[in-house]
Amino acid sequence: MSKAKHTPSGTPALVALDAAGVAHTAHTYDHDPSSDIGYGLEAAQVLGVPPEQVFKTLMTTVDGELTVAVVPVAGMLDLKALASAVGGKKAAMADKAAAERATGYVVGGISPLGQRTAHPTVLDETVELFDTVFVSGGRRGLDVELSPVDLIRLTGAVVAPIARD
Repeated sequence: MSKAKHTPSGTPALVALDAAGVAHTAHTYDHDPSSDIGYGLEAAQVLGVPPEQVFKTLMTTVDGELTVAVVPVAGMLDLKALASAVGGKKAAMADKAAAERATGYVVGGISPLGQRTAHPTVLDETVELFDTVFVSGGRRGLDVELSPVDLIRLTGAVVAPIARD
C-alpha cells in the first residue's frame, strides 16, 4: 500500500477551487489498478480516513438529464431518492462514455468540481456530519479535502438523503 502524498495537480477541480479562493487540501496517492475495492474505498484506505467521510461522484440521468449524485463511498445511491430530490420521476446511471464527455473526467476520477458543463448536483445529507469531506480531485489517485459548506456552494448542490447502505 502506498503512502499518501500531498502535492497538488492542475486538474479543473483544483483550478476551480483556487479560482474561488476555497481552502482545500489535495491528497495524491498511487492508485492501484489491480485493486478490486473501488476507487473511493481505496482512497479512504490509503488516506487513512473513515469511508463515511469520503464521497464518490456518480453521473446519472434524471428524466433524461445528466445529474451529479455525491454519496459516501461506503454506501450506495438510492436512484428513487435522487429523482425525488430534483423533482424528477426516474433516475438511472449515466452511460460511462457520456459521463466522461460531459464532465471532462475519466470514470474513477470524476469530480463534482470543475466539470466541463455544470449539472444539477445532489449531495447526500451525511456530508453535513463532517468538518471536512473528501471528493475526487479530477483524476484517479487524487482526492480533495474541503468543507461541506464550500462543496455545497461551489456545486450549487441540493442536500438530500440519497444514499443507502
